[in-house]
Amino acid sequence: MAGEDLVQVKKMDEKDREILHLLEENSRLDAAEIGSMVGLSSTDVETRVHRFESDQIIKRYSTVINWEKAGNGEVSAIIELKVSPERDYGYDRIAERLSRFKQVKTLRLITGTYDLQLIVTGKDMQDVSRFVSEHVAPMDRIRETATHIIMKSYKENGNALFEQQETERLPYSF
Repeated sequence: MAGEDLVQVKKMDEKDREILHLLEENSRLDAAEIGSMVGLSSTDVETRVHRFESDQIIKRYSTVINWEKAGNGEVSAIIELKVSPERDYGYDRIAERLSRFKQVKTLRLITGTYDLQLIVTGKDMQDVSRFVSEHVAPMDRIRETATHIIMKSYKENGNALFEQQETERLPYSF
């Protein structure tokens, strides 16, 4: 039966969500630190994190890198696509095909004028342009593309990429 193939995922509670938010903010926190923040033992935290990993709730751990400071010289761009959805599959098949390209770092279904949004990287603007014109635009069901070169990133995945000075207290009035 098809239903037997479904993975049973335990219902999430508030502690689970707190742990996930803490790990999303800083995946290097250890179980004891997380436990003290959420009111659980380190063993309970380890058990929950292991379950998140087994259930693919935590897909992987990653690092946010300020590539401008690291000096890699890559260019990033946002590519917006108008797509003709495929009968019975919608946008899923084209999204799966696009996700196979190593240049595609992020791929989202969005609302508005365009249907899909990609964040891609390349050696330079010509590399990004070549990728779009040779690989993306010619694909079946792609009706239109719009490319926006990212000139500077100030924040990535919730992390500020600039040196933050001591915050100035803003005036507050009623």
